[in-house]
Amino acid sequence: MSLQAPEFFTELRLSFHDHTVVGNTYYAAPVPGTPLRLRIDFTRTIYADTYGGLRVAVVHPDRGEIDAVALSFLGHGTFHRRDEATNTRPDTQQYGTFDKYHRPGRPPWDGAVTTGLRDAIEQYTAVWFPGAWAASGPKRAASRTSLRTPPPPTSPAGARTR
Repeated sequence: MSLQAPEFFTELRLSFHDHTVVGNTYYAAPVPGTPLRLRIDFTRTIYADTYGGLRVAVVHPDRGEIDAVALSFLGHGTFHRRDEATNTRPDTQQYGTFDKYHRPGRPPWDGAVTTGLRDAIEQYTAVWFPGAWAASGPKRAASRTSLRTPPPPTSPAGARTR
């Protein structure tokens, strides 16, 4: 079974005009005419064929990798809803991850909410490629699905907080 990386990166909606997916890796030239490139790979876990996030790197053709950041699926809420819905426990291999096996007709990352990952990639690329994100494509619609920070817990009746 394949990882279906091109479909994952399409679903992630990265909007760089000059990009390609080779194997399981996304490559982009966010700013035309500059040597810096963006590379995004899946990060593996200690379990075979199981992925726990993305590794985003800035690469120079002569100097190699200049900077990189690991974006975990767990840290960006990618599988929070799926794991809650299926009662997947934190101490299991499947929690906050996906593997290359999947139900027929469904992608391996079924149930993923990629908004947090996409936002993190946008923030990272804004540092290394200023203006590239806005120049690459239209902004997302305001009604996008996103994970929101839950409100703080309510205080007991009669307690005052400031």
